[in-house]
Amino acid sequence: MTAARGAWWDLSRRPLERPIFVVGCSRAGTTVVYKTLSESREIGSLQRETHDFWGGLHPLATKNWRSHALDALDASPHERDLVSRYFFSQTGRLRVVDKNNQNGLCVPYLQALFPDAQFVYVKRSPGDNIHSLIEGWGKADEFATWSADLPVEVRVEGGHYRRWCFFLFEGWQRYLNAPIEEVCAAQYVAMNRAIMDASKSISRDRWIEIQYEDLVSEPVRAFRSVFESCELEFTAELSRHCESVLSRPYNAFSAIRLDKWRDQDNRERIERVLAVLSPLAREMGYSV
Repeated sequence: MTAARGAWWDLSRRPLERPIFVVGCSRAGTTVVYKTLSESREIGSLQRETHDFWGGLHPLATKNWRSHALDALDASPHERDLVSRYFFSQTGRLRVVDKNNQNGLCVPYLQALFPDAQFVYVKRSPGDNIHSLIEGWGKADEFATWSADLPVEVRVEGGHYRRWCFFLFEGWQRYLNAPIEEVCAAQYVAMNRAIMDASKSISRDRWIEIQYEDLVSEPVRAFRSVFESCELEFTAELSRHCESVLSRPYNAFSAIRLDKWRDQDNRERIERVLAVLSPLAREMGYSV
């Protein structure tokens, strides 16, 4: 089937139509949004992270391991064809939803590839997001698979963490020996700042924002808003799915609840970096 779809695409050469890219900081709730959008029968989905595919188009080694970020100058008609053919051959759809840990640093690139793309930006309060990032750094076999060839020694937290997790941002080398909370705070800032800056050049009808806290407190209402903004039907079946979506194991490390960080082992660490995050948090709609 994949080969047949590829052959059809070679004849038609149609680009993806209004693809949906879910972006946000790692551990912000992007997976649950991506997986829930993937339940729609109107769009295609690979049902998995796609960092390997995108990374293959622009290997980090060719950029001297500077950052996962890509801008409009990195896009080309040839890459638009490669991406369109790949997703169509895998899903049979020209409208798809996609998500990975790095795409939030690549919004200008993705917009240049697909000027009609829609972006769903998932935001999470800094305390809980950084707490979850710290937990994620303890699961390197899951979140550091791409960094095996990193040409430097990682000794975060005095060497407790030796594999870089999630994504590289401009200036990440300054944090190779830093405390883990400073590394995660820098990732939170770099990702959310890049996304918010990129959003300024995207029309409002193609930019959807959702707070993780709304997904937790009112999942049906929050997801209905996302689906309708993407011009996707929010069916009764999808509504039932969203009623129980928080009980599904979408990469949650423990029971889902808000302000979890306040009664966890990382509380003192996170409190040390929250003051630095206050200006950004306020821009995102959070009070620290």
